[in-house]
Amino acid sequence: MTRFEPTFEGVAPWDIGAPQPAVVRLVERGVFAGKVLEVGCGTGENALHLASKGHEVVGVDAAERAIDQARGKARLRGVHARFLVHDALSLGELRDRFDTVLDCGLFHVLNDEQRECYIRSLATVLRPGSMLYLLCFSDTEPGHDGPRRVSAPELIEAFRAPFAVEKLERTHIAHRRSPRGAAAWLATLVHVGHPLESNV
Repeated sequence: MTRFEPTFEGVAPWDIGAPQPAVVRLVERGVFAGKVLEVGCGTGENALHLASKGHEVVGVDAAERAIDQARGKARLRGVHARFLVHDALSLGELRDRFDTVLDCGLFHVLNDEQRECYIRSLATVLRPGSMLYLLCFSDTEPGHDGPRRVSAPELIEAFRAPFAVEKLERTHIAHRRSPRGAAAWLATLVHVGHPLESNV
């Protein structure tokens, strides 16, 4: 286990008890439209922030304990958001479609094979023209601890189809072990093709 590997026995270092600042700025820019899916939502802070601003939000994560915590937060705060235990590599099984997807820290933990499967999975729940906002660790972050770093060319190549990268911005992922946070990319991607094979 690396220092940054998430564990819900305690608190994951990037679970800061609030939405990620980069996500808050996206919300302030008004980029989220229609029905929103957060993939790898963890304990739900980003999804709950979106829901508190009036968005219809579904959050999914493979960690059952994280989803239990997210549901508990929603009840305590009186915020309506759906949280589901679900594998990000099989999103088509949700039998739903979304206008906007948020990935805040999931892509960079996947290996090459999982990345290909993940991108195909995303396409099954997105309409043509739907937007994906992706926040991941950048290769400009020094050291070797934590998730795999991602370079700009690597990110662009991974999403070359059926997505197109509209914008790639430098930002940070906030975490409990550094006031600065970790260097990250914020990618704005549009789904340009027809959804891949789906039962929706």
